[in-house]
Amino acid sequence: MPSNGRPPQPQLRAAAGDAILVINSGSSSVKFALFSTKDPPARLWSGAIDRIGLAHGRFHAVDAAGTTAFDETAEVADHDMALHLLLDAIDRHTAGDGLAAVGHRIVHGGAECDCATFVTETLEARLREFVPLAPLHQPHNLAGITAVRNARPDLSQIACFDTAFHHGMPHLATLTGLPRELRDQGIRRYGFHGLSYEYVIERLRSEEVDVDGERVIVAHLGNGASMCALKGGRSVETTMGFSTLSGLPMGTRCGDLDPGIILYLLTEMDLSADRLRHLLYEESGLLGLSGFSRNMQELLARPTDHSALEAVAYFCYQARSHLAALTAVLGGLDRLVFTGGIGANAPMVRADICADLGYLGVALDPTRNTAGARVISSAAGRVVVEAFATDEEQMIAQHMRRLLAAQPARQVA
Repeated sequence: MPSNGRPPQPQLRAAAGDAILVINSGSSSVKFALFSTKDPPARLWSGAIDRIGLAHGRFHAVDAAGTTAFDETAEVADHDMALHLLLDAIDRHTAGDGLAAVGHRIVHGGAECDCATFVTETLEARLREFVPLAPLHQPHNLAGITAVRNARPDLSQIACFDTAFHHGMPHLATLTGLPRELRDQGIRRYGFHGLSYEYVIERLRSEEVDVDGERVIVAHLGNGASMCALKGGRSVETTMGFSTLSGLPMGTRCGDLDPGIILYLLTEMDLSADRLRHLLYEESGLLGLSGFSRNMQELLARPTDHSALEAVAYFCYQARSHLAALTAVLGGLDRLVFTGGIGANAPMVRADICADLGYLGVALDPTRNTAGARVISSAAGRVVVEAFATDEEQMIAQHMRRLLAAQPARQVA
């Protein structure tokens, strides 16, 4: 485990440029967005390189108006090739001085990374120590850093962490029930999806919502899922803890699990550590419960399939249970925001989660919920309930701009 001392902030010069590139590097894809360096950053492109290492790859992007900028077939062997392809495309298709920096979503930043920071060899080495805690994300996030360095060693790179937003959680919320000496070795609750939660709060603030005076729960529901309780606009509790396994059931991850089950699988069923890791991270959740899909929309499309219904019902039951627990931590609830791929786009799931929460003051308007309105609560409910898309890329771009603007070597427009 890394030590708890914060890494020194390196004094790096940003390359001359009028755009910043945001990358979310996954196992077989690289999602990207290109922004201006204005305040706030304006989105120029959004796109992805899909099926890395597989046949029939695709490289596509749309501009700020949603018009296709390019859509190409591309056989991409690895992340190095993907980033070469992307950076070459940016050089070909954009005017001006090029890129100022590349920013990366990093899922786990540990106890020491509480803000966006320039990537150094020391930081990169520390982040590799967190791979076991986020094996579906961290190695691929770091592969993106390596690929950019191989393609353009002159470019500054900035890491933005999903764990950083939760650094202000109360001390008790970071504890586990394990011995104190293990906490000193980094065994504690961290929290994730922080870039999404931060975006939601910043968006509400920009709309003059008094989030600092409200008790808010944000439900980030997608292939990865968690919830966060916020008071004064800050995280005070969240459903994910030490790793990205905990809390709600997810697309392929189990969510909260009795540790006795883990011991039983290891000792009585002779599962190896690697086999157990694969089971918990890649074979459980919606996929494991349904037996055929991790995709919520596919499950909802099979209303007569018992296993699909059960998987959806379990997901909603656990979400409802965790939401009530977070409300208890807050001492009440004023606003509930659904976001993420499921939260923003699955009205049936939102309705199921909220169905029995009238005692908390939650009541949905069925028509508004089904129609995809921003505010979906009814007049009968005391709690404001909203649903809208998150934008972690925008949040990363804002962090990048602030960090670049603070560098004496560069004045950002």
